[in-house]
Amino acid sequence: MKIKSSNPLYHILYIIFVFLTLMLVFGRSWHNRMAAFYFVSMLLPVVLGTSYFFNYVLVPKFYLKKKYFRFGLYTFYTFVFSLYFETLVLLFSLVYLEHFTLQNMSPNASDTLILALVLYLLVFLGSFLLMTRQIKENQQLIQDLMVEKEKMEKAFLEIMSNRKMTKIPYDEIIYIESLADYIKVNTIHDEIISKEKISNVAKRLPDIFLRIHRSFIVNKEKIKSFSYNEVQVGEVYLNIGRSYREAVRESMKNRSAKQ
Repeated sequence: MKIKSSNPLYHILYIIFVFLTLMLVFGRSWHNRMAAFYFVSMLLPVVLGTSYFFNYVLVPKFYLKKKYFRFGLYTFYTFVFSLYFETLVLLFSLVYLEHFTLQNMSPNASDTLILALVLYLLVFLGSFLLMTRQIKENQQLIQDLMVEKEKMEKAFLEIMSNRKMTKIPYDEIIYIESLADYIKVNTIHDEIISKEKISNVAKRLPDIFLRIHRSFIVNKEKIKSFSYNEVQVGEVYLNIGRSYREAVRESMKNRSAKQ
């Protein structure tokens, strides 16, 4: 399983949550709010850095690859360095914010055990949220793969043509063209017209087909060449729609990599 980058909103909400948690635990009993804000602001990068390094480096690089010894060792090193940086923040706050007056500091902020526990809890909370999101994404991926498998098991496209159901094998389809409320299926043998919208047909087709334009769906296995503006299928050149160019480029890149 690969850890994917998530929606930026997820990260923003997590950062806000961490900041508010630190303010709640360490910021309430300082002698002034500005000192509390500075302390939490300095502590925030340490907690976030530890959390992101643990979840986006150690977990995918070692834990998910079953390199448990290295995972445990590097996790230990990570938390040791994190506690070291937290101690530096504590010393900086004591010297520059409170002028060596320990009584003015928050009791929680001067307790290294609480600092460590809060760090661990926030890091593992981030890990739990990340893994929960990954499970949901994988479930959706499995569902999509099952749908794709069902499409491929059919091996043909069913459409009404000349008042009868026609089955067209996928490997015989070169491209499909939209004609308003009709479609024209261009095959290696002939052309088949059906009163159906291209958007409805696209939903029933497997991944070997690629929509390149509002009016065109092509069989990727029939593509001979492509450029920024057009795709050649068979002996025909078809325009790539502006809004489809990125998807076509990515699809062709993945196809080339597999080959």
